[in-house]
Order: sequence, then C-alpha cells, then structure tokens
Amino acid sequence: MQAKRIIPCLDVDDGRVVKGINFKSIQDAGDPVELARRYNDEGADELTFLDIGASYKSRATLLEVVRQVAVEVFIPLCVGGGIRQVKDMREAMNAGADKVSVCTSALQNPSLLSAMAGAYGSQCVVLSIDAKQVGRDEGGKPVWHAFSHGGRKDTGLDAVQWAIQAVELGAGEILLNSIDADGTGAGYDLALTRTILEAIPVPVIASGGAGNLDQIAKVLLPPTAESSVLGNGDLWGNADAALVASLLHFGKTTIPEIKKYVESKGVCVRW
Repeated sequence: MQAKRIIPCLDVDDGRVVKGINFKSIQDAGDPVELARRYNDEGADELTFLDIGASYKSRATLLEVVRQVAVEVFIPLCVGGGIRQVKDMREAMNAGADKVSVCTSALQNPSLLSAMAGAYGSQCVVLSIDAKQVGRDEGGKPVWHAFSHGGRKDTGLDAVQWAIQAVELGAGEILLNSIDADGTGAGYDLALTRTILEAIPVPVIASGGAGNLDQIAKVLLPPTAESSVLGNGDLWGNADAALVASLLHFGKTTIPEIKKYVESKGVCVRW
C-alpha cells in the first residue's frame, strides 16, 4: 500500500496564518514561519501555503514567507493563490516552492495548466478545486460544481468533469476542497473524495472538515472487501493525502498523534 501523506495547510493573509468556516469568518491562527518550522519538526510530509488575499501585494508577502520557510524546512512546499501565469509560477518556484496550486486562474484559462506543465512538468502543477454540492442528478447521486474566487462564484462547471479535463491538460495532482465541510469539524466529504478519485489517475489531496482523528483516518482509508461489497462509503475515502489546518493550528493535535492514530486504523503512513 502506498504511504498516505499528512499535509498542514497554512492559509496566509497579510503575513499571518488565518482560518475560517465555509471560507468565511476568518480568524488569526499564528505566524507562518513558526508554524511551518513546528510542522516540519513534527514530521509533516509536505506543507501547503495558500494566499487567500491573492492580490499582487499579498502574493509578494507570501513569497517572502516561502523564502524564509524554504531555508528552514526540508519537506516539499506547495504555494497557491494569485498564480495567474507562468511568470507567477516561476516566482513561486524561485522562492522555494516545489509545486504550485491554481484554482480560479485555471477555470478562467484552462490552457494555463498546459503551459505550467510544459514549463516545469505535471508533477509541479496542482489544481485546486473548490467544490460545493448543488443538488442531485436524476439517479439521486450528488452533483458538485467547481467554484471560483475563493468559493464565492459558482462556475456552473461540474467538479468531476473539471478534474478530468484538468488532468488531461497537465495537472499532476488535485487539491480537493469541500466548501460545505470547510472549517466545520464535521468530517471530510467522503462521497466527493471518492467520486473524484475514481474519475482520474492522479493523486487527490482531501481538504475541508477535519474535526477529529477518526475523520482523518476515514478519508485516507482504502476500501475493505467488506465495505466494497456493502457499498458502505461512510467508512472510507481513499484519498492520497489529507490536508489539516484548524486541528493543528489551534493545538488540538499534532502530526505524530495523527499518524499514530490513522496507522492504528490500517492506513499506511510515512515516518
């Protein structure tokens, strides 16, 4: 079994880490360099930095944070927010990023994914999908749309179809954010995670909703023979990685505690 990754997410605004609920109600969560150093020392597999301001000034501030972090930590860094062209990607990579995440800019200009993959390789291109359930189809299955502009605008684009198209264009990984679950502590959207995973051949990072260790284990847990036969999707998500924010930022758990627990539930992790 391939080892699953635990990835702290640092939403950065004006040089500080912040956290919200359903992409709203933002509150301060700490200093990004201090948190990055802590998570590196605790054994995080990667770090994700997302510039939620996404203005030129905000991105410049984030890149300075990335430069400071890059000299201190020794795990892969993903940087997203305000990346609108290959030049922006180049600036992030030069600052110390190992890969770059895009969301709204790719929705507005899908060819950007091909250009980024052409410049640095698909392994450096992460498509962030902010997905929200908008209803159900005739068969009763959930339908999710991809949202842009920090979860504020419904593009009308089916999130699953967008993931498929993005991978064909060059995205090497999907960062899947559930707007419905974000910051609620009610657990990841397992149905959304599985649906995207089954549609594409690249890794999927589950994001949004982690409230306890059991929920993290579930989103990473591969299906067992029994659950597959019974169709019990409440037991597993099979994501390649779990993004964690509030639980870590506010001291409710640590990376070693997460890894020890999910491993006890049958998830293979890196130590």
